[in-house]
Amino acid sequence: MYIMTENMESLIRDKEFLENRHDNYDLMIPRWNFYLRSYLGGEEYRAGGFLHEYALELDLEYQNRINYTPIDNHCRNIISIYSSFLFRVPPTRDYGVLANEPSLESFIADADLDGQNFNAFMKNAQTYAGVYGNVWIFVDKPESNAQTRAEELGQDIRPYLTMVTPDNVMDWHYMRAASGRYVLDYLKVREEVTSDGAYFRIWTPQDISYVFVPERGKVKVIEVKPNQLGTIPAICLYNKRSPRQGVGISDLTDVALLQQSIYNELSEMEQLIRLSNHPSLVKTQGVEASAGAGAIVSMPDDLDSGLKPYLLQPSGSNLSEIRSSIEQKIEMIDRATHMSGVRQTKTQVQSGIALQTEFENLNSTLSEKADLLENAEEHIWSLWAKWQGKAFDGEINYPDSFNLRDYASDLQYLQQAKASGVRSSTFQKEIDKQIVDAVIDDDAVISSINDEIEAQTEVGVFETAQTQAEVAEEDAE
Repeated sequence: MYIMTENMESLIRDKEFLENRHDNYDLMIPRWNFYLRSYLGGEEYRAGGFLHEYALELDLEYQNRINYTPIDNHCRNIISIYSSFLFRVPPTRDYGVLANEPSLESFIADADLDGQNFNAFMKNAQTYAGVYGNVWIFVDKPESNAQTRAEELGQDIRPYLTMVTPDNVMDWHYMRAASGRYVLDYLKVREEVTSDGAYFRIWTPQDISYVFVPERGKVKVIEVKPNQLGTIPAICLYNKRSPRQGVGISDLTDVALLQQSIYNELSEMEQLIRLSNHPSLVKTQGVEASAGAGAIVSMPDDLDSGLKPYLLQPSGSNLSEIRSSIEQKIEMIDRATHMSGVRQTKTQVQSGIALQTEFENLNSTLSEKADLLENAEEHIWSLWAKWQGKAFDGEINYPDSFNLRDYASDLQYLQQAKASGVRSSTFQKEIDKQIVDAVIDDDAVISSINDEIEAQTEVGVFETAQTQAEVAEEDAE
């Protein structure tokens, strides 16, 4: 782990120092690898060795099981649902002094100089923060020979963003400033790995060093330059905070283990189905026999009856138990992530109160994530402004409440209310508006339809003079 010293010039040439890693890095790297593969699924997951090997199982048999076992990726599904809720309504941004910055529009349209707009960048950063527990966001600015701001604008030289996953941030250090806040004063990032070694960028408030650490031989210092900003332009975007600085809590902490268990039980199911449909042939070595459909078994006439081939076929009776176990684990995933109301299955029948409680818990989880996004983005804009020689005085607001509802139950309730026979045009119009709100996501479309509802002079049969007269007559009788 890094120990603050003024003698950085000698330290960056020390191979042992450069290869040192933060204590929490060594602790977290196996988990990060597990979470990432669990999220990616596919071949990345198959190559992770997460399928348990049977005793005495041959390598070929194990590899075949890996190839045949399906992957039910709950990790990706959970992360995607969280992200969709968080960014369904874009945050509101008051750019303050930056509103008139000429390069602002260019930055918002292409935040990372790779074609990704700012909202898309933040959504992607949050996604991987959900996987790892945190990611690092750098606010950097290209070097230029421009002498004036006008020349910079002509060359489109302005700050940009880079996201770095924590498995590439090898070491970091925070110090408590005079204000009492913790400030990042050292960061070592692995930027590239080659067959010969690795390239590292080392940040301090004073200097930025770029070095190559070979597998063999001496360290090569490629560049050392002053840190013009006077601070390390990096923000740690947390998914959930943990007691460890620079390390967050992944959304997959419990989900990934449950997914692995489901993965292994799916393999058991596949094995049972295959063996029950295709029984194993048991025979002596000298007897010609096959187990294919319509196969002919050739045996000597004088073959002992105890040596005759036979089919070994499992009953498959425990398939239902395995299926039940998988369903229970899926329910455990939904409870752990407060997704019971969003990812309901046929086995999950909950009361309205239970669903509402789940929605409230999920809303709380999303609200916490939104607060951390808001905090990180304010730091991003502060660094962006500092690169431009300004002080950010704007305000960023992410939603702190999310529209989480059981729409199927809502629609059923609204339909019953509409058919209740309440003789009020105002009542009927309000019910219609709520139905629209339950089935339409686009706010502009909702507003347009609501205007149409309000403009109606007749709603159902309750608005006509004829019907009103009939109602009055019935009441008189």
